[in-house]
Amino acid sequence: MSIYGEYLPALKEVMERIVGRIESFNEAYQKEHGEPLYEHLNYRIKSEESMLEKLERKHLEATTYNALVTLKDAIGLRIVTTFVDDVFEVVRLIKGLEFVNVVEEKDYISHAKENGYRSYHMIIQVTSHQKDVLGHQPGSFYVEIQIRTIAMDSWAALEHQMSYKKNIKNRELISSELKRVADELASCDLSMQTIRDLINRS
Repeated sequence: MSIYGEYLPALKEVMERIVGRIESFNEAYQKEHGEPLYEHLNYRIKSEESMLEKLERKHLEATTYNALVTLKDAIGLRIVTTFVDDVFEVVRLIKGLEFVNVVEEKDYISHAKENGYRSYHMIIQVTSHQKDVLGHQPGSFYVEIQIRTIAMDSWAALEHQMSYKKNIKNRELISSELKRVADELASCDLSMQTIRDLINRS
């Protein structure tokens, strides 16, 4: 039996709903400004294997409730923009959706993690006409969203490789280099944003 129980169709419906609206934002923005709001949008429902592994890692019982309520990332979106300001524009648009309630947000762009990681994280609740695991109908389901620039995304992919590979030699040196590069990329992002602003004002 699926860890998501009878709620897998609802998860798919919720994911399609939020993705559809974000794609509509992008189309409208491109018509108005002549350029897209974001470069790419990735989305997924966490695989059964990944969800079960995370529940075990968190020492949680493998129940549908824990998969959909205790953990809040069964549905995941990643939005990658070219410029920093576009990250915050995406955040603003998502917050304005009538069927969305923001549960949690962490701005790791304005306040980077110690290792240099930068991204904007949101946990939102999306309403659905289908019943949820608490028995509510209409129900609601959680969605985890990460929004970051291309530079931030490239750095995060590299850091992820290091985090999940075992027996890496010179780990401290690599971590130090990653932090240095993260700061350089952040500076580059700000410079790119400044140049874009100058072009737009001219």
